[in-house]
Amino acid sequence: MKRLDLIFSERELVEMLKLLESAEVPGYTVMKHATGRGPERIVYEDMELTGFGSNAHVIVFCEQELLQRIKDNIQPLLNYYGGVAYVSDASPL
Repeated sequence: MKRLDLIFSERELVEMLKLLESAEVPGYTVMKHATGRGPERIVYEDMELTGFGSNAHVIVFCEQELLQRIKDNIQPLLNYYGGVAYVSDASPL
C-alpha cells in the first residue's frame, strides 16, 4: 500500500478533490488551513486570516497500481498552481 501526501493552495481544494474522484481513489483525508514554510516564502500567522498562504493537505492511501492514474489527473493542476505530492510506503497496524 502507498500513502500519497498532497499539499497545495486551499483555493484549489474543490478541483483537486474532483480530480481524485475521477481517478477513483478509494478515499482521502482533508486537512484545511495547513501553513508552514516552503522554499519560496514564509507564511506568517496573519496571512491565515485572509486565506493567503493557506494550504490544504490531502492524504490518500491506495495501491501502487492507482498512482499513475492519480498522477495523470492531478499533475496539470500542480504544474499550473503549484503544490507538492509525495508518495511513501504505508502498512496497516
